[in-house]
Amino acid sequence: MTWSTDDIPDLTGKRAVITGVTGGLGLHTALGLARHGAKLVVTARDGAKADDTVAHIQKDSPGTTVDVVSLDLADISDAKRAAAEVAAAYDRIDVLINNAGIMLTPTARTKDGFELQMGTNHLGHFAWTAGLWPLLDASGARVVTVSSSAHASARGIDLDSLTPAGSSRRYRRWQSYSESKLANLMFALELDRRAKASGSAVVSVAAHPGYASTNLTKTGPSVNGLSLPGIAVHQITRIIAQPAAHGAWPLLMAATDPSLTGGEYVGPANLGGARGRPKLVGMTKIARDEQLADELWAASEAATDIKFEV
Repeated sequence: MTWSTDDIPDLTGKRAVITGVTGGLGLHTALGLARHGAKLVVTARDGAKADDTVAHIQKDSPGTTVDVVSLDLADISDAKRAAAEVAAAYDRIDVLINNAGIMLTPTARTKDGFELQMGTNHLGHFAWTAGLWPLLDASGARVVTVSSSAHASARGIDLDSLTPAGSSRRYRRWQSYSESKLANLMFALELDRRAKASGSAVVSVAAHPGYASTNLTKTGPSVNGLSLPGIAVHQITRIIAQPAAHGAWPLLMAATDPSLTGGEYVGPANLGGARGRPKLVGMTKIARDEQLADELWAASEAATDIKFEV
């Protein structure tokens, strides 16, 4: 049976928290949830873009409650602050979607000195989710972590990249991006294992959008300004990729399908996972490596100075 947004249940009274909603997948995920009655808490780095996003959502779904929280995932202290702010402001979270991310950036580091892609895509979300954990646990929440089909390009994770000293290897954009998305997938699976082992009602699943047309392909390769490679990739993507609204389908299915019990991975069904309606999809053997997942968890705790006990 093919999933569609018509399968999203009534979400009236439910609260969804989504990182990175000022465009692309995050915006369309927020729109999909709002259309079914969810109350939204969204994060953004840019206040003006956040205001535009809120106006867009409320015009599309009048009456939707949309609260905005400032969050910079490239700054662990800010991720901790934002999580504490959300935990203090709300009595429950029904769905958490860790969507924000960057892609194929030039050599750069986070405020804490970590390689930018691993530091933002994985460590920032690790710290953010850890700070929300008591509330997530008490709520029996659904946690969706957004990975990528690019995880299949990673042969492992250089755990040195989770240290301020960094990896001794030469920086390669695609390698670092792929490893950060493998880390996202492994985090989702390890969170599920730990939640089940502890008896928590939290359901942790992962999703990927396939090949979706978003501004990430244009802004990522330049970070602080447009670059010719970034513009070229973005233009190619616009021609052959599926729209961002379709790329959000796997995220919406992962966030709302009541049949999911944790540990699943949702992605597009067609063209080798590049586009189409969402379904449960496979993952690489290394993504299921429980020993590496445990080591990644420990390295992430050390990097963020957080004891993330589930």
